[in-house]
Amino acid sequence: MSQKKVVVINFSGNVGKSTIANHLLAPRLDNAPIISVESINAGGAGTATVRGEQFGEIQENMMMLDSAVVDIGASNVEDFVELMKSYVGSHEEFDYFIVPTVPDQKQGNDTISTIAALSEDIGIEKERIRVVFNRVDPRYSVEDQFKSLFAYYNDRRTFTLRREAVMHINEIYSMAADARQSIDEILSDPTDYRALIREAQTPEDKSRLARMVSIKRLAVGVKAELDSVFKALTK
Repeated sequence: MSQKKVVVINFSGNVGKSTIANHLLAPRLDNAPIISVESINAGGAGTATVRGEQFGEIQENMMMLDSAVVDIGASNVEDFVELMKSYVGSHEEFDYFIVPTVPDQKQGNDTISTIAALSEDIGIEKERIRVVFNRVDPRYSVEDQFKSLFAYYNDRRTFTLRREAVMHINEIYSMAADARQSIDEILSDPTDYRALIREAQTPEDKSRLARMVSIKRLAVGVKAELDSVFKALTK
């Protein structure tokens, strides 16, 4: 899956679409460009931002790219789905539709609605609709935290569900956002922050540098998890 065109989509906000686009997918698709479809919040650094009504432009761009990650903001999903219906066959420009979900009930219901829109309204094959379980509490099973989604899957089988595609709760993502760095950038940083702590003159500098040590330690573990999620997601 080194060259694929992927849509990250959910009717609900706050499911981690941008986190998944930036930290899970793009780095494992040969650093594919991220196209942020959002009419309320501007895209992050390094992302091209377009509006939902520019769907024609998006699909034309897809034809010219080998790989891309399209991150659709919640405020644009309904328009995006309707435009895919209007541009008959346009969904074929995308290899996968990744649907992130979290344990909260509202987001769970919206996840089911998203899958239904993709599979039933548009007719996208189940092999191309894939779920990522995000913000999973490691103390409880995935099945217990996503009961309604598993029930829907067992009833319909209209999408691909891999219970190993799990991203656990981890503060690294907010830390990385604060540091304006990707996980890969954090891991490739050669700075010896422990040595700098010993040289720091103020408590504030020591605290800031100690935080960078913590971020890097968390990044090591989360990269291994993301590698496993990507493998499960694409098998």
